Amino acid sequence: MLKELNPLLHSELRLALMSILIGLEEADFSYLKEQTQATSGNLSVQIEKLSAAGYIAVNKSFRGKMPRTVCKITEEGKEAFAEYVETLKSYIKL
Repeated sequence: MLKELNPLLHSELRLALMSILIGLEEADFSYLKEQTQATSGNLSVQIEKLSAAGYIAVNKSFRGKMPRTVCKITEEGKEAFAEYVETLKSYIKL
């Protein structure tokens, strides 16, 4: 029987966010928006879902008068992503 894919990571935009963050120390909202071509609203919602799951840490601050949101993948997020990739690999081996 096939192992179930993590439904939180199986969303296209959340998977894209995790894929970007796995290779970076951190990324700000503008960079993530540019890379994913997502709308600000959708990106915000997906970041919140990943943050609530403990997969990413979000730091909100200001640079001058401009708000700045920076995301960083957590150890729990790295483990979940690695497990997701391994599960996908097991599908391919069939």
